[in-house]
Amino acid sequence: MAIPKKIFVLDTNVILHDSSCIYQFHEHHVVVPIAVIEELDQFKKGHRMLNFHAREFVRTLDSLTGNHLFDGGVKISPHHGRLSIKLEMDFHPDLAKNYTPAKPDHHILNTAYQLSLENPQKNVILVTKDMNLRMKAKAVGLMAQDYTTDHVPDVSELYKGSRIIENIENETISRLYESPYEISPQSIKMNPDPKPNEYFIIRNQKKSALARYNPFSMQISHVDKLNAYGIKPKNAEQTFSLDALLNPEIRLVSLSGKAGTGKTLLALAAALECMKQYRQIYMARPVVPLSNKDIGYLPGDIESKLDPYMQPLYDNLAVIQSQFTETSPKHKKINELLDTKKLVIAPLSYIRGRSLVKIFFIVDEAQNLTPHEVKTIITRAGEETKIVFTGDLFQIDHPYLNNYSNGLSYLIDKMQGQKLYAHINLEKGERSELAEMASNLL
Repeated sequence: MAIPKKIFVLDTNVILHDSSCIYQFHEHHVVVPIAVIEELDQFKKGHRMLNFHAREFVRTLDSLTGNHLFDGGVKISPHHGRLSIKLEMDFHPDLAKNYTPAKPDHHILNTAYQLSLENPQKNVILVTKDMNLRMKAKAVGLMAQDYTTDHVPDVSELYKGSRIIENIENETISRLYESPYEISPQSIKMNPDPKPNEYFIIRNQKKSALARYNPFSMQISHVDKLNAYGIKPKNAEQTFSLDALLNPEIRLVSLSGKAGTGKTLLALAAALECMKQYRQIYMARPVVPLSNKDIGYLPGDIESKLDPYMQPLYDNLAVIQSQFTETSPKHKKINELLDTKKLVIAPLSYIRGRSLVKIFFIVDEAQNLTPHEVKTIITRAGEETKIVFTGDLFQIDHPYLNNYSNGLSYLIDKMQGQKLYAHINLEKGERSELAEMASNLL
């Protein structure tokens, strides 16, 4: 007996998250309420990723229909189901008792609810990234789920980028300190096998060494404790981070960890240390304003609107400058780089679209990006460009992202094992004893 096809009703936020979402439902029927089309119309103009997704989805609808009408739906592709636009219907009495028709979300809910009554033999599922709307749907007996296509399987098992190898013989560890400063992976019998650019603390009760699996030489190489523009690593994770950040063979780096672990500071210090290799240093972060409003509602000119969002990046720059006296060439160099636009600190939306050739590009707070936004940034990388993503997977400000669905988690999950990529999860806070205590206990 054939399994009845499902009907998936899409909320606006799903389309704004992934404009290609209609291709993720296989042979099932996809319904877009007319209220969603109306909402997308408000997002068509602008330069943010939301605006891109709105325009791209409308183009997709237009290309699918051609000269045909939506009567009965149109075939999405030979291997997919049909797509329909559902016109507005009278508000069902079951919903009118509790939900006001003044909200567009409730019109989307009404469409899904009415479809479930019209198709009792099929599973009608409302797909939305809005948790409150999912609860409202379930309250009236309607199936609802998050859009999980780009979720990572289990964030607790996400690739850490480093591990400890215990009980290794003294002689083996000693070889890492002697030319050519490397050993074969077979000599320490790793399980599982090392991934490209994975880092290790190799130790026994008497000796220890820091090392990285070099995917080009296929050897375990010794990792030196490097300094970057006056910033010295304070633990093994920070040492690993600087090694990856300063290594020209590693073109893509991600650093995750809670506040105070040094992610942003290390990335900026490394960029300054090797700035001669690059045409420019870009440092950007996504602007996620309060209540997900655009910054236009804030008072003042554009500079004063953005200042609260960019200030943490300037704070990290000030920490690096404080390592030197005001008359020091390195202190003056930072001011010179800012004045000549060789060092640019700006919102991500202001940098997106620029040519990324021979750029050291740091994206801070990457946990507030969608997987599609992360992909867009990386695919714009030109020759000799290095991209660094930093963020805290458990400090997400975006209303429709969580630690399973954000771009940083997605990047770590998909990129692990690639020769040009390295990831480090920093766990030990180095800001202060008080900050570490608050981070762990509050």
